[in-house]
Amino acid sequence: MEAGSIDPVDVLRMLQLPSLPEGVRKVPGFCTSRRRFPENFSIMALVKAHAGLQAFLLSIYSEQGVQQLGVELGRSPVFLYEDQTGKPAPEDYPLFSGINLADGKWHRIAISVSKKNVTLLLDCKKRMTKALPRSNSPVVDTKGITVFGARLLDEEVFQGDIQQLLIASNPQAAYDFCEHYSPDCDSPLPKTQSQDPNTYYFDEDQDDHEYLYYYGETTDTPSSLSISPSPQLGGPTQQVKREEDNQNRQKGRRDRGTEKEV
Repeated sequence: MEAGSIDPVDVLRMLQLPSLPEGVRKVPGFCTSRRRFPENFSIMALVKAHAGLQAFLLSIYSEQGVQQLGVELGRSPVFLYEDQTGKPAPEDYPLFSGINLADGKWHRIAISVSKKNVTLLLDCKKRMTKALPRSNSPVVDTKGITVFGARLLDEEVFQGDIQQLLIASNPQAAYDFCEHYSPDCDSPLPKTQSQDPNTYYFDEDQDDHEYLYYYGETTDTPSSLSISPSPQLGGPTQQVKREEDNQNRQKGRRDRGTEKEV
C-alpha cells in the first residue's frame, strides 16, 4: 500500500485462492439478498395534472445516467422502459395513442408490467395493452437517481395535484388499484392506505409488497400534494446527447400518432 492512501484494501478478496483450504468453507453473509427493482411490477397513481401538460411524473436513471423507467402524463403518453441491454429501442417504447392523462381532471392510473407486455388501466374502466419487447432477463438499475415530476433535460415539469404514487412488485396490483388502494368516494378507505411506508420490509420470497414511493395522507380524508414548477434540473454530463436523441424520437412518434387521430 502507498503511504497516505485513503482507499481501503479488501483483504479477503486479495487472499482468494483457487481452492478453499481445509477447514474453510463459504457460508451466507450478512445480507443473503439485496433489495432490487422487480422484473414484473405495477405503478399506480391518483393525480390531477394541469390541462395541456406533457411531462413525466416519475423517472428512474441508472448509475450511468440512462433513463430506464419513466411514466409520462399528457396526450398519447409514452411508457418509457429500457433494460440493461438497451431494449426496447426508443422507437419501440409503448405509446398509448388516444389517451389524455392531463385534462385537468382527477384520474386513477394503473400500469401493469408483466413479461413482455404493459397494460394501462385508466379510471378502473379503460384498458389498453401494448407490447414491451424487452430482454428475457431484464434489469432496472436503481443505483442512479430517481426524479419526481420531471426528467433530466426536459423543460416541462409536472404541475398539478397528486394523492397517491405507488410501486408494487406484483403486476396484479394494478388491476386491484381501485378496490384495494383507491376506491370510489362513497366507499370506505382500505386498510392498506394506512400503512406507514417507513416500515417497509423487503422479503425476496414475498410476491406482493409496496415500495417507498407513496404520497398522500393516511387519515380518513386523504389530502393531495399540489406541485408547481420548480427550477430546471441540471442533466448529467454523460448520456446527454443520447437522451436528447431518444426524446426527439419519442416526440416524433407522438406527433405522428396525433396526425393519425385527426
